[in-house]
Amino acid sequence: MKKLQSIKYWIFDLDNTLYSGKTKVFDQVDKKMSQFISEKLKVNAHEAKKIQKNYFHEYNTTLNGMIKNHKINANEFLDFVHDIDINFLKKDVSLNEELEKLDGKKIIFTNGSKKHAINITTKIGIRQHFSDIFDIVDSDFIPKPAIEPYKKLVGRHKIDPKLCAFVEDIARNLKPAYEMGMKTIWIENDEPWAKKFSESNFINYKTNNLSEFLKQINLLKAA
Repeated sequence: MKKLQSIKYWIFDLDNTLYSGKTKVFDQVDKKMSQFISEKLKVNAHEAKKIQKNYFHEYNTTLNGMIKNHKINANEFLDFVHDIDINFLKKDVSLNEELEKLDGKKIIFTNGSKKHAINITTKIGIRQHFSDIFDIVDSDFIPKPAIEPYKKLVGRHKIDPKLCAFVEDIARNLKPAYEMGMKTIWIENDEPWAKKFSESNFINYKTNNLSEFLKQINLLKAA
């Protein structure tokens, strides 16, 4: 963990990373995606779910599959699926404190939308810590783990990957970051699609509690 003391850039995924997957926030997004597919393609709920999952696994996001196969309006999709209830989310006091203490530039890198990221981070009280939200629109709708958005993000902020750490709940999304020279941190979870490759050598650190993980880094720095 001492190697993380020299990090100058912290890149965080959003969903199930900056908030716990146990909140089931993304389950709402998941259901909205199925609803969108059902309405747009005029198929029943079962078929819509099947299409959704097939596209996720083949194209890395459902949106990417819908764009490639059905020429949908991407912004309409993003607005629809992220129109969810997050009123139950609470302020994350401990994460806010550790982000405040954490040295370095902090950026959100998400396959979702900027609006969704703003809504979530504002609700849990951490929005002020992030200098940029690099979303799927910034990625030209090319999702992680394709290398292109990582390169674009690094280029936009003139980041030296060797001075950068990337935090993410989907293990496979850490591979490009590692190959570019970043330190990688996996948020441990039991979702089969998220933990696949979680034993790979492209993961430097693992944690099931982001606040506690950052706390250890901050304590080391203060010592």
